Amino acid sequence: MYTDLLILLFAAVLLVATFRRLGLPVILAYLIAGVLLGPHGLAVITGQSIMQTIAELGIVFLMFSLGLEFSLPKLLAMRRLVLGVGMLQVLLTSLIFFAIGWWWGLGLAQSLVVAGTLALSSTAVVIKQLGEQKQLHTRRAQLGVSVLLFQDLAVVPLLVMIPILAQPEVQGSALAAEIAWATLKGLFALLTLLAVGKWLLPLLFHEVARARSDELFVLSALLVALLAAFMTHSLGLSMALGAFLAGMMLGESHYRHQLEVDIKPFRDVLMGLFFITIGMAMDWQLVARAWWQVLICVLLLVLCKSLLVLLAGRLMGERKRDSMAAGIMLSQVGEFGFVLLALALHHGLLDQQQVSLLIGIGIISIGMTPWLVTQAHSLARSLTDPALLTRSEVAQSGLSKNQHVIIAGFGRAGQTCARFLKIEEIPFLALDLDPERVSEAKQAGEQVAFGDASRRDILLAAGLLRARLVIITFDDRKRVEAMLALIRALAGELKVLVRTRDDSFLEQYKQAGAFEVIPESQEGALMLVSHLLLNCDIPLGRVIRRMEHERSSQYRFLHGFYWGDQSASNLEADQLLERLHPLLLHDQAWAVGREVRELPLDEVRIKEVQRGDLSLEPRSELVLAAGDRLILFGTVVAMEQAEQRLLEGH
Repeated sequence: MYTDLLILLFAAVLLVATFRRLGLPVILAYLIAGVLLGPHGLAVITGQSIMQTIAELGIVFLMFSLGLEFSLPKLLAMRRLVLGVGMLQVLLTSLIFFAIGWWWGLGLAQSLVVAGTLALSSTAVVIKQLGEQKQLHTRRAQLGVSVLLFQDLAVVPLLVMIPILAQPEVQGSALAAEIAWATLKGLFALLTLLAVGKWLLPLLFHEVARARSDELFVLSALLVALLAAFMTHSLGLSMALGAFLAGMMLGESHYRHQLEVDIKPFRDVLMGLFFITIGMAMDWQLVARAWWQVLICVLLLVLCKSLLVLLAGRLMGERKRDSMAAGIMLSQVGEFGFVLLALALHHGLLDQQQVSLLIGIGIISIGMTPWLVTQAHSLARSLTDPALLTRSEVAQSGLSKNQHVIIAGFGRAGQTCARFLKIEEIPFLALDLDPERVSEAKQAGEQVAFGDASRRDILLAAGLLRARLVIITFDDRKRVEAMLALIRALAGELKVLVRTRDDSFLEQYKQAGAFEVIPESQEGALMLVSHLLLNCDIPLGRVIRRMEHERSSQYRFLHGFYWGDQSASNLEADQLLERLHPLLLHDQAWAVGREVRELPLDEVRIKEVQRGDLSLEPRSELVLAAGDRLILFGTVVAMEQAEQRLLEGH
């Protein structure tokens, strides 16, 4: 037992770290670990029955966390999307896959389990990807979250029905009676737990909180989850159902956030073990032999779920592009689908071969999810907005323009430019890829059109050859460089201004054809300094000259800063970032007694030499002495190499 746990944890740590580096969902790491260590892989795990028991606890804590996150006010606020788009998606998808399973020769119960498994999507993976890309505020993300919320609710009746459907002797009217009896037991459990949660648990947790003991609070949370799971289990229902109801009744209390924090470590570890046991159930050789059928099923799954979410969204009046993007994001098998598969395998509803194939489909679809979420918007745009329509819209807007300014990107910076151009009565045409922003701006009478400004046909349709100037306001290096290359090829003499967040790629943009590059962070610093100097009674003319000198020298005076813990936490990955670093020359340093011109600094420069209380200019003939402090300036990697040469000579 201990050996098995040690092997599992060792494999999980290695694979989770690897998958994190690759940007893949962690759930895949656990599934692959199970495939490798299970009976169909290296067969190094022997105590699988004990692992199954631990994995069931993982499901309990997963459902308890889901109940904590369930919010009735949020459900009511989003009821149109949740009960509209979400319910339509689950019903349509379940019906389609149920029909396919029935046509394939599966029984009623088997078809229902397969349909329920494939209808669900991965809440954890999708929301994590959307959060990392800062897209949770978009309409397509709201649609996706609404569908996921209803899917989470749809898991509950499936958890109730699977044990009933596993009884082959229960058919026809007996099946209906059994389902009705299970529903009554579920309602009894719900009412009992709600009563306990309303009158008993607040008193319990109040006393626990007064004790100010973290251990007692954690133990109380675990006890509540497991007692609720035991209650529904004793009624002949799923343990996961009881855990969900317990979480739901505590979800509205002011202890909710503390409970989420306390339960998370147990949930994550046990859920990892659960997914490992799911991976153990997959016969990878069987999946490998049927690889082309599995791939076809994955493609059909992605296509079918995308189109069905599109259909559900359109039926509820949502925009075509947002519905399609939400469908693409939700086209994988979810973690609750694996929960249903584990339950079905345990009750004998599905055999080993069927479960293996479904797990294989799930693993591949989840592996595709990060890419699908990232590309959902662009894929939906290309599928719902033909290029011809986009070109015609831009051409119609740009046809009457001459000596105008083309604004690429109509975000905050682009709109600010447009307002000042409007005041000066200078014609302009803005291009943007956010359909909602374009729609609202056009309704307000703005000169803006939907289109990708980095494409040749869009630029020509916008009247590039008749324009007086182009300003690029979006911050996407690849698109900016592609746009600069196009403009240089089509209209080489046209001035192009590029707005960036900082000056990391200033030289590259200048070489690519930008007339001027305006880095926001440096310009913001110059504006702050100008106000500082003016308030220190420095003459306005001198301040303006200093600012212009700094701009003409490409902000050299503003380059470099001293490293610190906070800087490293945000910028350590950027190896191109220049910084300042002091280096003290000790008596045995290689550079002592040598002139500055002899130093092998390569890309590093010496900004200043501090000798005692003196500050010396690093002239080429200056001879360095022991005790000198050199203020070095350069990138992280070059600085480390230069420091080693100055101190050791190699």
